[in-house]
Amino acid sequence: MTHFRNYIIAIFLILGSFQINAKIKLPALFSDNMMLQQKANAPMWGWADKNANVVIKTSWDSKTYKLKADNSGKWKAELQTPSFGGPFTIEVSEGSEKVVVKNVLIGEVWLCSGQSNMEMPLKGFPGQPVKNGNEIIVRSTNKNIRLITIPRATVLEPLDNFEGKWETASPRSVGNFSATAWYFGSLLQEVLQVPVGLIHVSYGGSSMEAWMNQEMLKDFASAKIPTTKEELAKDPNRVPTTLFNGMLSPVIGYGIKGCIWYQGESNYERASEYTALMKKMVGSWRELWKQGDFPFYYAQIAPFNYAQFHPKDNLEKYNSAYLREAQLKASKGIPNSGMVVLMDIGEENNIHPVDKEKGGNRLGYLALAKTYGIEGFEFESPKFKGMEIVDAKATVSFDDAPNGITAYGKEVTGFEIAGEDKVFYPAKAEVRRKSVVLTSDKVAKPAAVRYLFKDFAKAELFSTGGLPVSSFRTDEW
Repeated sequence: MTHFRNYIIAIFLILGSFQINAKIKLPALFSDNMMLQQKANAPMWGWADKNANVVIKTSWDSKTYKLKADNSGKWKAELQTPSFGGPFTIEVSEGSEKVVVKNVLIGEVWLCSGQSNMEMPLKGFPGQPVKNGNEIIVRSTNKNIRLITIPRATVLEPLDNFEGKWETASPRSVGNFSATAWYFGSLLQEVLQVPVGLIHVSYGGSSMEAWMNQEMLKDFASAKIPTTKEELAKDPNRVPTTLFNGMLSPVIGYGIKGCIWYQGESNYERASEYTALMKKMVGSWRELWKQGDFPFYYAQIAPFNYAQFHPKDNLEKYNSAYLREAQLKASKGIPNSGMVVLMDIGEENNIHPVDKEKGGNRLGYLALAKTYGIEGFEFESPKFKGMEIVDAKATVSFDDAPNGITAYGKEVTGFEIAGEDKVFYPAKAEVRRKSVVLTSDKVAKPAAVRYLFKDFAKAELFSTGGLPVSSFRTDEW
């Protein structure tokens, strides 16, 4: 028995040695069950011997790619992909050695990134559920949805790989996967009837600066670039560059259709910089991917009582409405982008709303309408258009409300109105088809209006398609 055990151990050691010395090495992104972007020149890369000749064969078109590794052994190819389909194989060889990637699908690939509300899995966090998560998990088996999650990593220098693999959607894999990303991807797969791949790269509590590199942050004096491991000891997910290096860097350049993003909670104290940071991050990511202005859709943070984090110094700037405002401004300054509003799912004392379906679906609506050109449904929240003042009445009007706005028959109490003295009072609201008329006995001559411009508030105005209006203000006081 001992002899047999030693024999088995010897076999494993031999196999392990072979793997260590293998000439061809592929990153985790190029593993069995992977998804490639359809109708694209999809990048593929890996490592081989120094200056080695590498051959790639793709089964969907029986095409052969011949290329040469560089002095460090790195090689890269662009695979021409057809319309969606599969499963296929990709064969990579150097001399007599060959690696075959199996069960490859071709379809639509999306990057899904952000902090904890993107990271939150369908099974929920410990003690924090996702609404209907278990029911979705049970029904999640779908061979046409492929998932991969990049593990948490905070480092000083960019990584080129990670430990992980693509998985086919099943209760086992989906339960641990981002709920927001799942709702987004499964809606796309159902409506488009093509395979969908989701690359999940998020880290709870992370700041936007952590997802940017030093070059992106050079114009932001508040961003302190770390140079020692000691600087990562506390809150490494909020240290500039660390997540870009550890998690995003290994996937940069992989062929994608676009990106969805759910982040901002960790930047609420610094709302004044957020719009500029976001514009810089998105533009820089697009430059690194070299795919032009790929679609970038993101979730506005939901209302929450952030004041509880500042029991002794609750300054006005900590009101998370300012961060929501910064996100709204960013949507106007970033081409090929869109923002979903989540004013209706916020919870006063839970920063992780249980309802992840609305956010994921609304991100899906943006993609289906703006990227895939599907028509016939509402996909954007109504936006403040302008304000007209006549005598003691202020009338605010809205864009992106093709069928009008509604309060579902309920009284609207979330508006405030102020005169030149800059003192706001609750306003009486009369909802019309695409506007709201506001008055207050205490304001004879209105000068400014605010709607739900508070840390925590519940949505009151919606499009008739059920999409809530963002908090907003007409002043810059």
